[in-house]
Amino acid sequence: MITPKTKFLCLQLVFQTINIVSSKPHLFTFFFLTDGVILVDPEYLKDRKVFVTLTCAFRYGREDLDVLGLSFRKDLYISTFQAFPPIAEERKANSRLQERLLKKLGQQAHPFYFTIPQNLPCSVTLQPGPEDTGKACGVDFEIRAFCAKSIEEKIHKRNSVRLVIRKVQYAPEKPGPQPMVETTRSFLMSDRSLHLEASLDKELYYHGEPISVNVHVTNNSTKTVKRLKISVRQYADICLFSTAQYKCPVAQVEADDQVSSSSTFCKVYTLTPTLDKNREKRGLALDGKLKHEDTNLASSTIVKDVTNKEVLGILVSYRVKVKLVISRGGLLSGVLERDVSVELPFVLMHPKPTELPISRPQSAVPDSDPPIDTNLIEFETNSFSQDDDFVFEDFARLRLKGMADDKDDDC
Repeated sequence: MITPKTKFLCLQLVFQTINIVSSKPHLFTFFFLTDGVILVDPEYLKDRKVFVTLTCAFRYGREDLDVLGLSFRKDLYISTFQAFPPIAEERKANSRLQERLLKKLGQQAHPFYFTIPQNLPCSVTLQPGPEDTGKACGVDFEIRAFCAKSIEEKIHKRNSVRLVIRKVQYAPEKPGPQPMVETTRSFLMSDRSLHLEASLDKELYYHGEPISVNVHVTNNSTKTVKRLKISVRQYADICLFSTAQYKCPVAQVEADDQVSSSSTFCKVYTLTPTLDKNREKRGLALDGKLKHEDTNLASSTIVKDVTNKEVLGILVSYRVKVKLVISRGGLLSGVLERDVSVELPFVLMHPKPTELPISRPQSAVPDSDPPIDTNLIEFETNSFSQDDDFVFEDFARLRLKGMADDKDDDC
């Protein structure tokens, strides 16, 4: 973070993940236990304190529409605490990486610690349209550290730093039962029926993995199935002041396979839902992304039973729809006789990493800046074991440069 007169406030975050016990035995939800380190120049801090705020917000309108003090944003969760000077009753043991950072950065570095609550939604972004500007709609998490004399003091850009983080869910270790659905339809002026059975090869799919849809049709009716339509649909439940559901096809296949009267049909269709083929669809739910990173279709949301749905943000689910287009005949057939369709729910997620990173620091300043005197990447390892398996992502090698403080921008 750039601060006036070459004085600085630097925020360094370290992420650790643990399991949360779920009401569903096959589900494992991961959330961040966050260990942090703040680097402060005492001449800049003076008699002030350092506070840290965690905010989970749901932006439900474009940022460029925020006018006349009206903001299309709702804070789902806000937690602010004092990081320095530390409160004796809230002091916790430092993690290993915190100890290494404190040793490397010196006496001006100070640790802090907090958790992201379990019931908060995962990071989800709604894909903007080509003409949209500003911040996209969706749920995001932000950590902000600021200097102030009291916690009620207004935050300014020049005395604060902020980081955007993500809350994610990984796929369960034991998937659910194989999806299968069937239906039977009778038609007007016919005593025989059409039977449709559809199934998936499994319930859990990883991003980029093909989905095999097995379709079996037994047509004992007098109608003819002209063609089949198979589609993968994303459903996004927007839990705000009221719940609204939006659906968007992300993969589809239309086959001219016909099933005549008194015949059977069986075939396996393959679809692969990916973001590459859906980048122009406005409002499509995507996994929350950090700056300069690509993303993918939003992962399925798995939640516990909760009473307050407004804190859920955006709930994402997926279904495969199999539709049989039936031939029409007679004056009333178009009104009374409809196509036959079924839906198969499934789960689309990322696999659980084989070895979750113990820590994952991030930087508040781009990597393009020159490195500071203190090398934050090469730690002293003489007194620490080499098997810590730390994973560093976009860790700062930054020069904190001064800037004129003639303009005080409010956050």
